[in-house]
Formats: sequence, C-alpha cells, structure tokens
Amino acid sequence: MKMFGRTLLTLSLLGAIATVAQANDKVLRVYNWSDYIGPDTVRKFEDETGIQVTYDVFDSNETLEARLLAGKSGYDIVVPSNSFLAKQIKAGVYQELDKSKLANWKNLNPVLLKNASASDPDNAHAIPYMWGSIGIGFNPQKVKEVLGANAPTNSWDLLFKPENAEKLKACGISFLDSPTEMIPTALHYLGYPVNDQDKQHIAQAQALFMKIRPNVAYFHSSKYISDLANGNICVAVGYSGDVLQAKARAQEAGDKVKIDYSIPKEGAASFYDMLAIPRDAANVENAYLFMNFLMRPDVIADVTNNIGYSNANAAATPLVDEAIRNDPGSYPPEAVMATLYAVPDQPIAIQRIMTRGWTKVKLGQ
Repeated sequence: MKMFGRTLLTLSLLGAIATVAQANDKVLRVYNWSDYIGPDTVRKFEDETGIQVTYDVFDSNETLEARLLAGKSGYDIVVPSNSFLAKQIKAGVYQELDKSKLANWKNLNPVLLKNASASDPDNAHAIPYMWGSIGIGFNPQKVKEVLGANAPTNSWDLLFKPENAEKLKACGISFLDSPTEMIPTALHYLGYPVNDQDKQHIAQAQALFMKIRPNVAYFHSSKYISDLANGNICVAVGYSGDVLQAKARAQEAGDKVKIDYSIPKEGAASFYDMLAIPRDAANVENAYLFMNFLMRPDVIADVTNNIGYSNANAAATPLVDEAIRNDPGSYPPEAVMATLYAVPDQPIAIQRIMTRGWTKVKLGQ
C-alpha cells in the first residue's frame, strides 16, 4: 500500500510537473510593425488557442534587423520587409518553413507569392502578410492654400523641388525615417537605378534631401499617422496603409480634415512585409499556429479592414471592405502597378553608406 501510495504520489507529481511545463509552453512572442494588426486579432487567437501572446512593436526595418542580427531576439514571429528579408536569410537568421503545418497556405495569392519569392526563393522562409506602396499622404485643402490649385500632388516634385518644400514648411512636412527606402526614392527621382551602388549617385540623393532639409518638420515612420489625421502636418511621405489609417481616423473624429494618398507618376516603391520564424525561436509550434491563424480569410480580412493595408490572401479579398478594395491606394490599377519598383536589397556596405548619409540629413549637417 505504501509503495502504491508512493507511486500515486510520484505520478501525481509528474503530472503536475507536466501540467506546469505545458502551461509554460502556452506562450508566443511576436514582434510586428506598429499599428499593423486588428484590435481584436491577438485576443481572438488567445481565446481560441489558450496561448498567451506577448506582442511588441517596432517602426523601422533597421530596428528589427539590429535585434535579429544581435542574436537571441526572444521572439517567435517577426515581420521584416522583403528587402531586408533577403540578406537576413543569407545570414541564417530564419528557419525554413514546414509548410505541412500551414494548411491555410492555399489561400495566399499566387502572384504575390511569386513576387515575394524574389527575396525568398520558393517562399521557403516567410509568408507575405501585407503589402503596399510608399507614396505621398497629403491634406488637399492645406496644400492648395499654400501651392494653389495646380499643386503637383501626383509627383515627387511636390517635395523634392525646394521652392515647393519651402512653402509647404508652413503646414508641415514629414518623411519616413528609413534610409534604405528614402535614398532609393531620391535615386529614382534623379533618374538613377533604385539599387544603384555608385557612391557619387548616393551622395547626390543625399544632397537632394539636404536642399529641402530646413523645410522638413521631422523624420519618423509612424508619427505622421496621427499628425495627418489631426491636421498637424499637411504632407507626409509614408506607407499607403498608414495614410489610409490616418484618413479613417480623421473621418471617425468627424473633423474637417481631408486626407488623400498619391502614388507619384514617376513611380514609387512597393514592399511586402513577411511573417518569419527566427532560427532561435523558443515556441515554434505556437508560431505555426499563429501563422495559420493569420492566413484564415476572415482573420486577415478583418486586419485589412482595420489597418487599411492590402493583404496577400486571395481568399480574403471578397471579405475586405468595398471602400478599401476600390481604393487605388490600396489596390492600384494595372497602369499604376507597372510604375512600382521593389525596395532594393543592398549590400551591407552600401546600407552603411546610406545610413551615415541619412544621419547627416536628419541632423542637417
């Protein structure tokens, strides 16, 4: 009896230990862009799975990359843009995906998968989450007051011509704080390849920004959302979905602030933000569950309806709000799509040159 009782006690203790271990396994750590998920998405996943999610945010690819390359990031899912993903894959940052654990892969748009495979051959390491363009968000009324009815809101001339930027200073200009996205924009405007590695050409792109630097209120990759919505600035170079978020916020507030989004006629950058699992992730199975969850049409359509970005899920398109589906900023027509270019994946040495130059731009030196 004592032996039996002892065995029962031992089994009970082992069961308790297993339960504690299982409870500790019910966690997931996600690192995503700011304002880049639905308000109830994480809670719904937690309710359905019992997994507790720690959800942190960043506002630039450079911030994410520094965390990943340092090792032991502590995250199970991260969301790099495709231009950064390519070299991070080469650095061995990510695990290869086991697609047998991703039943909802079939819902993804094959065209977007093919486009994303340029950075990740065979889509071996990452899943397209959202995509969009980098263009001009603006307050048409304020811009008209400053530049007149013929303001070139459909062109990079709106900002890169110093005489325009000088006038727009009165109502506020902002740019993304991202040299790997902004320097190629300037290169493209100057007629150079967006993946140009010529140091003199990069210096010319930097000089273009220096000419207008006194007129720029700030460089930030998320602050402009609320500032556009509140009327604190009148022009922002930003991500398409962010500008649409600002537009929605202004409408919800019932303000008279009107916001439009333009993909400049000269062309603009397009990007794909990808879901990937770091090589040192501690909760890999939970990461697969979350990825699969995000590939459900109802889930990802709800995210798009809340944040304004186009998702990569073909099965979700009918569930996306009509206003978003029909917005050329979210779903550009073919003629505009043809003017978009991918944010280039530059060698680290070139990125460093861009980053050093960008620091001087921000400091105005």
